[in-house]
Amino acid sequence: MITGDVKSKVDQIWNSFWSGGISNPLEVIEQITYLLFVRRLDELETQAESRASFTGKTLENPTFGPGEQDFRWSRLRNLEPEVMYDVVSDGVFPFLRKLGGDGSTYGEHMRDARFTVPSAHLLSKVVDLLSDIPMDKRDT
Repeated sequence: MITGDVKSKVDQIWNSFWSGGISNPLEVIEQITYLLFVRRLDELETQAESRASFTGKTLENPTFGPGEQDFRWSRLRNLEPEVMYDVVSDGVFPFLRKLGGDGSTYGEHMRDARFTVPSAHLLSKVVDLLSDIPMDKRDT
């Protein structure tokens, strides 16, 4: 069960979606899940980069290619709202749909991933709120 500060932050996210025009709970959960997934991909890539740097090796099989660095949560969350919206709708979601490749279980489930956040302001607000939720050592 989520309690205290984390519950308050999650409630703020739900309220933001509601006031931003998305009231369907399944759609809210879907959009939050996609955004948290992008955040987690970036965290894992950052850890792998740190290990590779520490050992002096190059990072093998990076998740984000050279033209996909703006898709990373650490960069995405610092973009201006309009730019962020364009990157997410035109870059991140097509990236998520092709991640894993054809025929993979992941590819099968993500092929219909769709971005339904209606405005740049709402996306920016939700990204800021999600960035404030601690994800380490929790069952979030």
